[in-house]
Amino acid sequence: MPRSRTILVVFLAVTAANLLANATDNHLAEVLSKPLLMPLLAAYLWRSTVERAARADRLVLAGLAFATGGDVALLGDGTGWFIAGMACFLGTHLCYLAAFTRGGAATALRRPPLVAVPLGYAVLTVLALAWMWAGLTDAGLAVPVAGYALALAAMATTAVTQGWRVGLGAALFLGSDLLIAAGVADVARPPGAPVLIMATYAAGQALIVAGRAAHAQAPPGAPVTPAAAPAAS
Repeated sequence: MPRSRTILVVFLAVTAANLLANATDNHLAEVLSKPLLMPLLAAYLWRSTVERAARADRLVLAGLAFATGGDVALLGDGTGWFIAGMACFLGTHLCYLAAFTRGGAATALRRPPLVAVPLGYAVLTVLALAWMWAGLTDAGLAVPVAGYALALAAMATTAVTQGWRVGLGAALFLGSDLLIAAGVADVARPPGAPVLIMATYAAGQALIVAGRAAHAQAPPGAPVTPAAAPAAS
């Protein structure tokens, strides 16, 4: 089995452990498992691209590093930890946005049918903020969450130009953050919210990484190896 697949299996096992920890309210297991998730995805991205004689996207790796910081911060209690986590995840979204934009997202979004995507995410963002605004204001988080939401929507918008896996992953990431914000604003707390939040987050990040790994390109002038050579027809 390629090492990248082994890393992916470990990621899935740690994700399952984290979801079980959230379902059973086992804080120790959550603390032990959650900080491992994004480093494992970073290791998978790096290893899978090496196996294909390609180059891992440094912006995506940086985004995963920011996400690791966000995961650790959100294990803490209180507004200060929440803002720290939000700042880290803002870094993730900006890194992803830069990576996707560099990949030609701005041009692709001017063409139908993708031209409708920015409008769709803009409407969703405005409606979500309007729904949560009073609760976010009471929590003293309305302005920072609004700024964060704009960056998140921009990231999800550009992600749709990077293939179905990246686009779906970004949408799941957005859904996870929406669940968190709804809980903070105290407007909705669906049953099993912690499990839903982590399941959509982990799946979203995994899809983004898998999509980027599948389309990683070899550095200019790199020799073609058997692993990177196209299959004979």
